Amino acid sequence: MHGTKDTGNKHPLNLRKLSVGSHKIADLQNWQNHLAAKSGGRVWHTTRAWPRRAEEILGGGSIYWIIKGEMQVRQRILDFEEYSHSDYGNKTACRILLDPLLIKTYKRPHRPFQGWRYLVGDEAPDDLEKNSPLPESLENELRQLGIF
Repeated sequence: MHGTKDTGNKHPLNLRKLSVGSHKIADLQNWQNHLAAKSGGRVWHTTRAWPRRAEEILGGGSIYWIIKGEMQVRQRILDFEEYSHSDYGNKTACRILLDPLLIKTYKRPHRPFQGWRYLVGDEAPDDLEKNSPLPESLENELRQLGIF
């Protein structure tokens, strides 16, 4: 484990990843709740590739999940750890340890891709305001039009 390090960066480096098999945020939440119940409360995503810029991510970065063609929720990345399993040919893989809290963001269309990609902090969608007087769908549409 590497431990969280504050790099002082105003815009932390993030990751973006498709949530394969999820049709809505609740599907991702259910899958992670199941994982947490089996692992003593820990939540992670396993990937073959170790981020070369891990220290920048640990300065406050998140993983932004893309569900059904839209980036729409994020989780803070807590740490990275090595993982070895027969699913990966007994080669070392990377577990991305995640805060269990899912934070909705303004939706942003996104094309599919394999693996994960870096996402610079100032390019990441803002968190969805919980106390907005407008319905989420209307607020998203106004943001896409540049009105809100």
